[in-house]
Amino acid sequence: MSGAVAPMPGRLALFWRSFAENRGAVVGLAIMVVLIIISVLADVLALHSPIEQFRAHFLIPPIWQEGGVWAFPLGTDDVGRDMLSRLIYGARLSLIIGFSVASLALLTGTTLGLTAAFAGGVVDVFIMRLMDILLVFPSLLLAIVIVAILGPGLFNAMLAVVVVTLPGYTRLARASALSELARDYVTATRSAGASTLRLMFDVVLPNCAAPLIVQVSLGFAVAILDAAALGFLGLGAQPPTPEWGTMLSGALQFYQRAWWVLALPGLAILFTVLAFNLVGDGLRDALDPKLKR
Repeated sequence: MSGAVAPMPGRLALFWRSFAENRGAVVGLAIMVVLIIISVLADVLALHSPIEQFRAHFLIPPIWQEGGVWAFPLGTDDVGRDMLSRLIYGARLSLIIGFSVASLALLTGTTLGLTAAFAGGVVDVFIMRLMDILLVFPSLLLAIVIVAILGPGLFNAMLAVVVVTLPGYTRLARASALSELARDYVTATRSAGASTLRLMFDVVLPNCAAPLIVQVSLGFAVAILDAAALGFLGLGAQPPTPEWGTMLSGALQFYQRAWWVLALPGLAILFTVLAFNLVGDGLRDALDPKLKR
């Protein structure tokens, strides 16, 4: 039948063709796959413990510079820790931060957005005005205030990033739900006696998934960047945790005579955030019918 829905393999193939048209997105996806493999195999790939100090090898340069040694391919930091091992474990930690923050923000924001769209009235006004208040403050400044109240640490930094990214998910979920509530299939399902929870999560939410998927892919990058910024300011992960932002903070005083302790964590953050942003752009192009036309 001409009006039949395409089988799942055919739909996945169509999605991949649309996604692969964006070469930047494919490059970003490749970087993401490499990061995931490195994170999973960190215990195997790392040559040393990320917190082990080799006191006879302070600020050893990378192997391509004079004075470099093969035992530390990317050099060591100011207390003799292997830079390569710390970068590898930092990749694992950054992906955990991105996944945890994006997942919690997605779950909470989607629930609040759907609740606002379905409840309307005072509930809708209260939730959206609360989100507007959060949007008034610059995200990093608000995160700093939250961490200053809760106390420095990786967990509190992650909670702060969840709070500052929450309005984007909430507003997007509400707007998508409101557009779906006006459609005939929702009216028909409601007339058939479906409960509000079934309408919310079984009927409307699946049709709001595309923009939320794009948002969460971009949210990964925001979470990693904000957590690194808090770590750089001394409010996130605390030494000797191999977190890229914390590594940058401890390397500032050596930028002239040991460039690698500053440049390598910075490049790791740059390429990771860039990869997630590129994948987010590719997902948007592939999932948005308007952009495909």
